[in-house]
Amino acid sequence: MEFIIDSACFNKAISEVNRAVSLKTQFPILSGIKITVDHNHLTLVGSNSDIIIEKVIPVWKDELEVLEVCHTGSIVVSAQLLSEILKKLPGKIHIKVNEEKHVTIQANEIVTTLYGFNADEYPSLPQMEETESIKILSDELVEIIKQTVYAASKNESRPVLTGVNMSFYQNRLTCIATNSQRLALRELTTNSFINGSFNVPATSLIELSNLINKESSVINIFVTERYIVFKSNTISLFSKLIDGNYPNISGLLSNNFRTTIILNTVQLLKAIDRACLFASEWKNNNVQLEIYDGAKIKISSNSTEIGKIEETLSIKAITGDTNLTISLDAIFLLDALKKIKDGEIKVSFNGSMSPILIESIEQSSYLQLISPVRSY
Repeated sequence: MEFIIDSACFNKAISEVNRAVSLKTQFPILSGIKITVDHNHLTLVGSNSDIIIEKVIPVWKDELEVLEVCHTGSIVVSAQLLSEILKKLPGKIHIKVNEEKHVTIQANEIVTTLYGFNADEYPSLPQMEETESIKILSDELVEIIKQTVYAASKNESRPVLTGVNMSFYQNRLTCIATNSQRLALRELTTNSFINGSFNVPATSLIELSNLINKESSVINIFVTERYIVFKSNTISLFSKLIDGNYPNISGLLSNNFRTTIILNTVQLLKAIDRACLFASEWKNNNVQLEIYDGAKIKISSNSTEIGKIEETLSIKAITGDTNLTISLDAIFLLDALKKIKDGEIKVSFNGSMSPILIESIEQSSYLQLISPVRSY
């Protein structure tokens, strides 16, 4: 195997694939990156068993030749060593692999040799049915991930809640994440040849959003028995699915709320942010909302150690009961409000002991629930 490649292009691709590689693995070969060279492109693969990232580098990129293939072949090289070496090499990178699996890396007069692994021992990629997929724009996928993944649980005691439930039915994608105290739901219309509900690890979706955040492309989504696959023209992420049934949340999405108000999003966000200064973590970051006089909402928080804060905002519109007091986790509120881009939001209440519903005015397909907390 032998090829010459642009160092900047190769470095970027290695860093992307390296995100899936774990140094703490029972299988030494998984500490490496698989490099495969064909006549028309170079393919890099990194895996930690739960996530697999595949990157394709074509011969030509943006009308520039970034890859010259001399001899085809494949090898597995230590991800850590390869990454550190490439960062320190200038110009074009010339890589050769001999029959003993010795990998020679040359740049100008600098020559380095690494010992590689037999590529045949590297796990093969999951097989997928190419005809059955969902197409979605990368920016839409990144947005739906960011608007839901933050609400997934960090607690491994209920593994299914550490993921985002992605459901595909009747040309509609619905993503739901919850940790039992808060919930985020976003829907998106899309052309789908797949029907089903799949639990995708939040960590996988975070990696995916980082990989495709600056891409302007179409992402194809495939589902196998154990994996979900997100594939663009140059990069693919394979993620293991989480076994188990996701909680049925339909009973939480009631339309019969006792109080509904409309507020300025930025004003409420800044008020909650200020209230956080006096919210104590051991008290669930309590912030109190009080609706009074049918047109005002008071946001307050206090700490016996440092003091208290209180401010009042005008309510733009209100229906139902005009007097209500509820305590909520200020951090949960902040996280929810930061995901809404609209100038105004609708907040619905069903008493002081029921979850509140936060909805985007302009983006009706996006909603969030936050459970109240005890104020003592």
